[in-house]
Amino acid sequence: MPAFRRLLALLLIACLGPLAQAGPLRIVTDPWAPYVFEEDGQARGLDHGAAEEVFRRLGVQVQWQFMPWKRCLTEMENGQADAILDIFMTAERRTRMHFAEEPLSHTEFVLFYDRSRPYPFTGLEDLQGLKVGVSPGYWYGDTAFRTSPLFIREPAPSHEANFGKLVRDRVDLVVNDRRAGLYLAERLGLSRQIAHHPLPVGEDALYIAFRQAPELQELARRFAEELRRFKQEPGYAALQARYLAPGRAVAARTPLSSR
Repeated sequence: MPAFRRLLALLLIACLGPLAQAGPLRIVTDPWAPYVFEEDGQARGLDHGAAEEVFRRLGVQVQWQFMPWKRCLTEMENGQADAILDIFMTAERRTRMHFAEEPLSHTEFVLFYDRSRPYPFTGLEDLQGLKVGVSPGYWYGDTAFRTSPLFIREPAPSHEANFGKLVRDRVDLVVNDRRAGLYLAERLGLSRQIAHHPLPVGEDALYIAFRQAPELQELARRFAEELRRFKQEPGYAALQARYLAPGRAVAARTPLSSR
């Protein structure tokens, strides 16, 4: 190892020493393929893989735990979790958590429909009287969409349950990230039955955020730096190739929705 890299590693260990002594960081998240999910008892996904590699480079051990999104937020608020993966950044959340400023992924929320009931959608007025499947704990930052009285919001305990309600005609549309929805439809064998409107109802970036503690604030900064480096390397391109199909890459745009 070059002398400079050795010195950098020693400085990093000195800064993050308390973390190494305290045991693995407990990170909570909600299964949301292809970004993060559980398969054969192991955590997987594009953002999980990127985070694992960054933590490995930083010499920080982590422990992953999957749970419903609302519980993830509650555990962070209560200080029971050290970090939360794939959270959207808002001004209010920045007052309560330390965000790693480099995003893990970008999302694009769209409306999914059953091909036998292709409700048109060119604007909110087209949702008049319809039932839209949503996910508990997800906050859609676009004010017009979030507060519109035109449609009924129908929560479901999971993304799978939302699509199940869609194909059983219990909801008219389901809002989900485009890539996550396509990935889920393929996994459930519903790719020929479910499609989505091209017009997004919201776009945003996914981050990792840490609970408020001085050592975790420093870790958030170092995580962002190392993630930025990793995203320029072939290893990150390999993660994208593995997990992003069948969706195309989503470019960063103006934030509209929050998870």
